[in-house]
Amino acid sequence: MSEHPSEQRHTLAVIVGSTREGRFAPVIANWFTRHAESHPHIDVDVIDLDAVGPYTLRPGTEAYESFAKRVDQADAFVVITPEYNHSFPAPLKHAIDLLRSPWQAKPVGFVSYGGISGGLRAVEQLRLVFAELHATTVRETVSFALPGDPFDERGELRDPAPAAKAADALLRQLTWWALALRAARLARPYGA
Repeated sequence: MSEHPSEQRHTLAVIVGSTREGRFAPVIANWFTRHAESHPHIDVDVIDLDAVGPYTLRPGTEAYESFAKRVDQADAFVVITPEYNHSFPAPLKHAIDLLRSPWQAKPVGFVSYGGISGGLRAVEQLRLVFAELHATTVRETVSFALPGDPFDERGELRDPAPAAKAADALLRQLTWWALALRAARLARPYGA
């Protein structure tokens, strides 16, 4: 008997999109990663752009090949992005633009934060970028307005239930798309 689709393992790359000094991104990334890892069918690979150094990546280098391989091996992505000046960070755009085919025919979800909008303006712009790369963005998001407020000094959510509910909805959609698109890519290679 075959596995139920929601129980099939898949790899979720969590891309931490901020490299700014004093960034809040690690708090959000740590919370989301722990939550995603509680889903037994998801293997999480955290790609922190601050550690990757996107502006130092050049085709043919070991660092570039490692980044490209990790993106290629992922079945789905969650981009953790702040909103800076009504948009997303430049290093995130650069990292996305370095590759093309590894993003294609894969689902992308978003966890955003920042100001009163919770980073949603950055997410809307990222949807356009990923559409151009033939990736599928999912509707559900996790958004933190004024992110210093919901988290305590240890990086724990003061009231975890609403964010956990949103994260579960996001992960359900990503799982469906990840498995459906992986099966489709295996049956017929994607050609853009």
